[in-house]
Amino acid sequence: MGATATLSEAGLVAEPGQETSCTVTIRNAGQVVDQFAVDVVGNASGWATAEPATVNLMPGETGTVTVRFTPPRSSDVPAGAIPFGVRVFSSEDPAGSVVEEGTVELGAFTEVTAEIVPAKVEGSSKADFEVAVDNRGNRPVVVELSPLDPEDELDFRLERDRAELAPGTAAFIRMRTKPRKRFLRGPSVRHRFQVFVVADGAEPLKTEGTMVQRQLLPKWLLPALIALLVLLLALVTLWFTVLRPAVKSAAREAAEEQNHEIVKAAQDAGAGADQAKKNADQAKQNSEQAMKAVGLTPPGDNPAPPGSGPGTPPPTRVSNAAADGTPTDFRVAADAKIDSNVNRFAEFPYTLPDATKTLVITDLILQNPRGDTGTLRLLRDSGGTKTVLLEVGLSNFRDLDHHWLQAWRFQPGDKIVLAVSCQNPADRGHCTPSVSFSGRVE
Repeated sequence: MGATATLSEAGLVAEPGQETSCTVTIRNAGQVVDQFAVDVVGNASGWATAEPATVNLMPGETGTVTVRFTPPRSSDVPAGAIPFGVRVFSSEDPAGSVVEEGTVELGAFTEVTAEIVPAKVEGSSKADFEVAVDNRGNRPVVVELSPLDPEDELDFRLERDRAELAPGTAAFIRMRTKPRKRFLRGPSVRHRFQVFVVADGAEPLKTEGTMVQRQLLPKWLLPALIALLVLLLALVTLWFTVLRPAVKSAAREAAEEQNHEIVKAAQDAGAGADQAKKNADQAKQNSEQAMKAVGLTPPGDNPAPPGSGPGTPPPTRVSNAAADGTPTDFRVAADAKIDSNVNRFAEFPYTLPDATKTLVITDLILQNPRGDTGTLRLLRDSGGTKTVLLEVGLSNFRDLDHHWLQAWRFQPGDKIVLAVSCQNPADRGHCTPSVSFSGRVE
């Protein structure tokens, strides 16, 4: 047997951001001088160290190693019991290596942030915002939202006033504001308001936004009406002073010339019609006399062909209506780890639920409420072949709309891939941008 190991304490209690420790006593149970390597395995291995990392012991000799646990104050490490193992590896007798197990009971902490996106919106009758709430603690929280207008001049409508957030997640809650009084003309009015976010176990948060209320009538309307009135008056003056007399004179001369031609044509047509009628009557008499001479009876009027009478119904018209596509919208969110390699991207694919349909994208909204740093790409994955459709820097936007004149079309089987390369500082944590898509399914 190579070694034995004993933990001074198998159940530890730690708080996020603080340090706790225990010791492990190692005894060389072999017959030769041995070197033992000590490390921590399990879920706590990322924030645990052994000091010293190696111990040289004579046969039967014992040594002590201190194991320090420094759990970070981050949502990546959830609160509760976290198992770990202290592994003692014998270099002379690997088969005699041992692992002593224990647990660290990690305390919970609550950290919630909130932001109104965008912070300012202009509108004459309404303004749409989003309240972005992030849970940066290590336990689930329930948050409640309550908007307030200190001057009592706005009405609010929240998509929902309550949300449950897991550690490291965010919620985006839509909110519409409407001014209670409106005006046709006048200077813009700024309405400042707050949204209070209350989470259990945390201090209430307050985030502020502004609605800039504009006049109902567009600013260009009055100058356009004045210009239109001036143009109309000029046209009326030109008509009565120049155009109308000229048109009347030209019309009178054209009418007299046309009347003369019509009268002459009518006279010529009348003379030709009389002569044609005489010729037709003579031809009819000659035909009847010829048929009677050979014993035939002259024919009467032919009956009208079937289906051509006045009672025949008109043909039926058939119209075909082409069905439009089904509107759809969805959202793809990212949770990318920090990566120092700017050319390495974490991918978050989205596949259309119905693999037989074509997806047509006409609008999308890029959201980066936490102001992460890095690069965002939108890719088309067609049978494993990936094509970059859009690439933007995360630090260049918080909320960005795109509307396509030429829509993106994804054939059946294609995937939309959200790829993120995260270069946040270490204390900022993961990059969590998202993209909302709108379009139709055909």
